Amino acid sequence: MENQIVVIYDGQCQFCQASIDWIKQRLVVDAKAFQEIDLSSYGLTFDQCSKSVHVVAEDTVFVGAAAIAFLMKKRGNRVLSLLITTSGIFGRWGYQWVSTHRNSFVVRLAHRLLNQSNSRYNRKQKS
Repeated sequence: MENQIVVIYDGQCQFCQASIDWIKQRLVVDAKAFQEIDLSSYGLTFDQCSKSVHVVAEDTVFVGAAAIAFLMKKRGNRVLSLLITTSGIFGRWGYQWVSTHRNSFVVRLAHRLLNQSNSRYNRKQKS
């Protein structure tokens, strides 16, 4: 599939999974837990994928904050994408902070909000 977007993420991270579910509400992606796939088929290593999310699309591999910005833009969240992209080092630092502080109050709160949004979306789809 030429326009396929593959998201390679940490399948053991609940925040990551909730984020993938949220992204899938508006964007078709093939989400793959890095622990369960042949990373070499994407030219990636376990070490690389254990540190950052990777998005393979448009013959490009986006990593970390750039991957999130790409997904936000494709999902229709252009302002958030632009904010992440134009903030430069701050966007990259923010991504890195979240990825290394998954048990912090801020990330747990974001996880809870994503779960609530995903639950509302799922209920709406069923009705």
